[in-house]
Amino acid sequence: MIVSLVYQVARKLLAFPALLLGRDATKDAELLVLRHENAVLRRQLARPVRYEPADRLWFAALSSLIPRCRWANAFPVTPATLLAWHRRLIARKWDYSKRRARPGRPLTGRVVKALVLRLAKENPRWGCRRIQGELIRLGHPVGSTTVWEFLTAAGIDPAPRRGGPTWREFLTAQAESIIACDFLYVDLIDLRRVYALVFLEHDTRRLHIAGVTAHPTGPWAVQQARNLAIELGARVHSLRFLIRDRDAKYTESFDAVFAADDIEVVPTAPRTPRMNAHCERVIGTLRREVFDHLLIWNETHARQILDAYAQHYNRHRPHQARAQLPPLAHEHPKPMSAPTTHRLLHTRILGGVINEYRYAA
Repeated sequence: MIVSLVYQVARKLLAFPALLLGRDATKDAELLVLRHENAVLRRQLARPVRYEPADRLWFAALSSLIPRCRWANAFPVTPATLLAWHRRLIARKWDYSKRRARPGRPLTGRVVKALVLRLAKENPRWGCRRIQGELIRLGHPVGSTTVWEFLTAAGIDPAPRRGGPTWREFLTAQAESIIACDFLYVDLIDLRRVYALVFLEHDTRRLHIAGVTAHPTGPWAVQQARNLAIELGARVHSLRFLIRDRDAKYTESFDAVFAADDIEVVPTAPRTPRMNAHCERVIGTLRREVFDHLLIWNETHARQILDAYAQHYNRHRPHQARAQLPPLAHEHPKPMSAPTTHRLLHTRILGGVINEYRYAA
């Protein structure tokens, strides 16, 4: 009863100024209601209110319409915070940093990034430099660092460089006139073993598979040397040195085939494969990219695999020593003006163990 009486008296007293002042008192009353409602809602929150940038902008703009002495009552933040928001608003007005051109290298497009990730996904044994070479061959001149950043951001571990020391003093000076050879063995599915005689031109990195046999002998090696001389044709006169190891299958007759074309045979030191590092490297590449992922049935199958890979190696695979050019290529394609992945053609070599990419004409 007493509470009801007090409520009625308070209501009459509050209505009296409204009759005298009219609409202004009504607006003030509405503001009091909204302010009280705001206070009630803030009491129910478990943590402080977080204002969005748009809220701060609105409060800062309204501060110019309200005297500073009333800010503490009108705004839910301190005057210092409100002034800081206002200074930030003014600074943003005169900030032209977004209109300036970004310094440094141009941004790489999304299409190239998607292509990097596609190449990495379809070729898990490729590192960042191998992918960079494939991109350059496709007409996208991007750096290996950019490829590394794309792979790292996507959670793909870039393959480390697998390089070894080289016979620098000799190879650097005579690279254009050197050819090297070595034997590659291949284990068949029935545990038998076949051998292939591999030749590599140091200058162009051109790979030659001379022959495949289960019983390599001195006469067989001599015949493969003759076949290579015929295959090289006039280019044999540009060669001056043949690097080989001290395998007994390299007989005097084998060396005589090259001596007839004024090619000096340089045997490596005993147990020093690094003296023939380039040929050892290409044999390691054959194992990592082909034979570690296939079962070889017989000698004929091994020959077919090696011939297919040699064609890919010489015509398509980029090489760091040749500025990411394949052995038979002389220049890179022109950069793409509007790169797109929709016209990219994908060729599977050896059942998808190796992939080749090119844009449709």
